[in-house]
Amino acid sequence: MNIDHFISEAVSRSVEALYGPLGEEQLQIQKTRKEFDGDYTLVVFPLLRRSRKSPEATAAEIGEHLTAHMPEVKSFNVIKGFLNLALSDGFWADRFAEIAADGAFGQAPATGRNVMIEYSSPNTNKPLHLGHIRNNLLGYSVAQILRAVGHNVIKVNLVNDRGIHICKSMLAWKRYGGGETPASSGMKGDHLVGKYYVEFDKHYKAQVKELTASGMSEEEAKKRAPLMLEAQEMLRRWEARDPEVYGLWEMMNGWVYGGFDVTYKALGVDFDKVYYESQTYLLGKDIVQKGLDMGIFYRREDGSVWIDLTADGLDQKLLLRGDGTSVYMTQDLGTAYRRFEENDLDDMIYVVGNEQNYHFQVLKLVLKKLGYDWSDHITHLSYGMVELPNGKMKSREGTVVDADDLIDDMVRTAREMSDELGKLDDCTEDEAAAISRMVGLGALKYFILKVDPKKTMLFDPRESIDFNGNTGPFIQYTHARIRSVLRKAQEAGIACGEASAAAYLPEEVALVKQLADYPNVVKAAAENFAPSIVAAYAYELAKQYNAYYHDHSILREEDAAVRAMRLRLSEQVARVIRLAMRLLGIDVPERM
Repeated sequence: MNIDHFISEAVSRSVEALYGPLGEEQLQIQKTRKEFDGDYTLVVFPLLRRSRKSPEATAAEIGEHLTAHMPEVKSFNVIKGFLNLALSDGFWADRFAEIAADGAFGQAPATGRNVMIEYSSPNTNKPLHLGHIRNNLLGYSVAQILRAVGHNVIKVNLVNDRGIHICKSMLAWKRYGGGETPASSGMKGDHLVGKYYVEFDKHYKAQVKELTASGMSEEEAKKRAPLMLEAQEMLRRWEARDPEVYGLWEMMNGWVYGGFDVTYKALGVDFDKVYYESQTYLLGKDIVQKGLDMGIFYRREDGSVWIDLTADGLDQKLLLRGDGTSVYMTQDLGTAYRRFEENDLDDMIYVVGNEQNYHFQVLKLVLKKLGYDWSDHITHLSYGMVELPNGKMKSREGTVVDADDLIDDMVRTAREMSDELGKLDDCTEDEAAAISRMVGLGALKYFILKVDPKKTMLFDPRESIDFNGNTGPFIQYTHARIRSVLRKAQEAGIACGEASAAAYLPEEVALVKQLADYPNVVKAAAENFAPSIVAAYAYELAKQYNAYYHDHSILREEDAAVRAMRLRLSEQVARVIRLAMRLLGIDVPERM
């Protein structure tokens, strides 16, 4: 049953019975705030013109009619112009039976909408770092949530595999690498290429310093430094398909892709399709030419192509360099066109950090001016940066938190803390290793996803693995605790079952209400692209169950019917925790 719809229909019938058919008035019904008694609240102010009574009298009249004609409404109370309705224990017992019987609980029917979500989008000149972790976890989780509300979701990765930054790593390896390879060095391929990105920056800065010491301005020195000029020439040769440069590019990118795959697997994220900028930038150039032909873009004296958006409150935007090489906007135009044309998309979501807000504002506007109406269906899911207790990260200076190192540290810390607390005492070594990995990654994912995507966040690895409080391990441990209870019940031959509404304690009704709210939580998370809503729900459910478990016996309950109901309730709490955590990309252990 859709509870919101049921309440709305019931209230509508009472209002129409009292005051006649509803016209343009929209019933305002919401969940009752926690500080008041009740389950649902009707705002009666819009109905006063019909009732011709005070807000309090109108609310009381509707409440009395509902309790007289709807056995599901147990009681009501009125606070000014707000009617708070409490539903009966029998109503919630029926809802619980529906939840337990519904094998697809929390999964909405198919909507027929095709939604593409792009996340990760790494550069092939460095390994993935903490910022990429937030991007990947956010994108993957939003994809899971959108699938749960019934959309057909296509998860894609756009690999930034071309451009001046790629040439910097290539040039540094060529000059200073001495033929080093992942095999000869024992380094992951993405780490090796990243090493030479840092190496380029070190030598480039030295050249700039030398030029400024000879009297050149710093701005001019940055442009005239031999390494930078050589990297720019390498980019031109790459776009001209120079065999030597192209072969080097293919070899080093191959090293990086092998490294990325290892990290993606460790994070538990995947993609349905991978796009490469090297395959879309030429289409972008064609679109730039179309814009020139339409008179939307213009060419400057140096040959570069621009669009003037000052009339739209923006600025002038470069679309193609004077030497004919592409910029990010060039390839993003081509990629967007290709995706919508090839996949019959209803929506396209880009998961990209908030430093690119302006870029996506321009992208949508340029596409709109080119006549592509589907540009209205592009969404930039903008998220805040991840900071560390010791400040921001800088790739060029090699001061990033490497994703692989962080994952290994999280797993190691989870093992240490679990051992200290005795949570792995009954496990084999293989089980302990698997649980430590599950807990370490669960801690990392939950700590990042529980924060509203729009907010900048501070990541503290040790705090994230705390087994108490609002953490992934706390929720994982709650699931493991319930599964332990259920195993003991099975070993003792005690079955789960239903019980009459009279057997439910207020805490049990509260748990059922929390379970029943899960589909609404998933819907809200999808509408807001916010896994944090699911994370908050999972924590509240786990916290609520732990308080209940602390105060009430389950296996030692003497009344067999009550014991069976409590086992069924525990079983469903574990199931919904598992479903919610799966939307966050987090596994939960059977034992701990």
